[in-house]
Amino acid sequence: MKINNHLAISSPDKSIAILPFVNMSADPENEYFSDGITEEIINALTTVKGLKVIARTSSFAFKNKNMDVRTIGEQLGVNTVLEGSVRKAKNRVCITAQLISTLDGTHFWSKNFDRDLEDIFAVQDEINLHIADKIRENFGHLNVQEHLIEAPTRNIEAYDLYLKGRYQHLRWDGEGIRNSVELYEHCVTIDPSFALPYFGLAYSYAMYGSWGNNKDILQLSEENLRKGFKLDKQSSLGYFGKATLQFWGQWDFIEGHKNFQKALEINPSYTEAEEGLCELYTAVGYFEKALWHADNILRINPLSPNHYFTKANIHYLEEDYSKALECLDISLSINPDFTHSVALKQLCLILTKDYKKLNEFLDKTPLAERPEECRVLYKLANPGEDIDIDISRASFMIKEDLGAALFPWQLFLLVHLGKHEMALDFLDENVKLRSGQIINYMNIPFLRPLNQYERFQELLQATFRKELLPPNPEIQITSSDSKNLMSDTEADMVLEKLAQGMSEEKWFQNPSLSLRELADKVNTSSNKLSWLLNDRIGQNFNEYINKLRIEDFKEKALNPNNSHLTLLGLAYDSGFSSKSVFNTFFKKNEGLTPKAWLKSNQI
Repeated sequence: MKINNHLAISSPDKSIAILPFVNMSADPENEYFSDGITEEIINALTTVKGLKVIARTSSFAFKNKNMDVRTIGEQLGVNTVLEGSVRKAKNRVCITAQLISTLDGTHFWSKNFDRDLEDIFAVQDEINLHIADKIRENFGHLNVQEHLIEAPTRNIEAYDLYLKGRYQHLRWDGEGIRNSVELYEHCVTIDPSFALPYFGLAYSYAMYGSWGNNKDILQLSEENLRKGFKLDKQSSLGYFGKATLQFWGQWDFIEGHKNFQKALEINPSYTEAEEGLCELYTAVGYFEKALWHADNILRINPLSPNHYFTKANIHYLEEDYSKALECLDISLSINPDFTHSVALKQLCLILTKDYKKLNEFLDKTPLAERPEECRVLYKLANPGEDIDIDISRASFMIKEDLGAALFPWQLFLLVHLGKHEMALDFLDENVKLRSGQIINYMNIPFLRPLNQYERFQELLQATFRKELLPPNPEIQITSSDSKNLMSDTEADMVLEKLAQGMSEEKWFQNPSLSLRELADKVNTSSNKLSWLLNDRIGQNFNEYINKLRIEDFKEKALNPNNSHLTLLGLAYDSGFSSKSVFNTFFKKNEGLTPKAWLKSNQI
């Protein structure tokens, strides 16, 4: 495979999707390890300010799919993808990574890393720094830290167990969470000083306990949070787990809000935490802020069915059912089996009074929630419609215990049967239990008939009175940081050294010249030099170097003493390492092919 090392792409966008690394190990069960490495790279690169990194959910939508990178780039809105593979065998790990332009499929960086397994964190850091460097060399300035990964544990066995637990955790189903809890527990037994598995346990217990208000399980969440924060006070995962416990488990909107925000301060690209914040704003009726965050999440996680469900839920509670259905259709196009979106679509179809569509949807959707109750509720909510639905079993449906459901169908049936006191009893009990989606009861459309009752208003006051809510300031969009990294005096000195080195020593003729190497030559940091080239010269690193190479090539090509040499040979002498990069950049810069340019300039 031909690797083009220095192709400057015209798009200014600094964006990347890290596709799931392929498991090349002999044991297919090592997939947890390759997935874990991929997620660690995503998490590390999100700390580079100014770099748009597509979230895990959307990147993993392309797992095991052989698709053209240009199609992937279009769907994710990025100009670069990282592909790779991982081979793990005994105490060795081999990682291959390559950066590809989604504009034309060009591979502009590739490297193999073959190391001892105990060096896994160092090699991850090395990969991330290479990626960040190559992106800023091709697309523009980024401030890149000296290190993007710190080893969370020195115990490789514990880290391996954590990756297994995380792999199970991210299945987001009951079996996966149970498996993850077992693995996390084993992990902290092996290494009690490893913070991440404590936070994994805290989140798992918080979600388990929240949906049944199981105080013992919620207590386990609190205990693991305390242990985790003793080891790491700056963990976005920890603050996300804490906020989840406070919001979903305790309905503590103020503390939940504070800790969701703390998680996002540490990692602004943490879409799960921002979704939690969005759900909190939704519950308390701050719909404008909730929608802003939903759209912001979808900017870096555009293929998440759950995020589209979250946005649809806001529109549903606002009673804008057409917009809700648009979001739900997108969600289900991504994952037709996403039961949250299936159930919410049923409710929206009831409220849009379209029985034909509802009936067709129920008939063709095996995962539909409570289809019989759904049809009966339609008839009760739309009594004027002449449709053949038997509502005689409605009272029996209310009494039947049909197991857990996302939405409280029994409550909705009670309301629309006119049994309002029973409905208020049901609601009161579930508010006390802090039960699931009941948290949105202030704005649930099916509960509108209860608004007239003093009991309902008292419940609202007990849950949502002003002093229990976070502030609702106007949304402020902060501008990007354009702070000067050099004084004018320092910038002028570096520019003078650059000009001298390029003119006298022809630094650009080194085909492997990197931004970091050039920064060393002019006695400055790579961050400062990157900023200087983009801010003062108006070019990224590769544009700057390749333009110097083009001018050198042109001078050589017009020199009669070089007439016996090929154009490609002259290009290589000027520092280009690839025919395709030379031809592409030359035509972009001059508007002609090298051969046509030479012919037009020869006397």
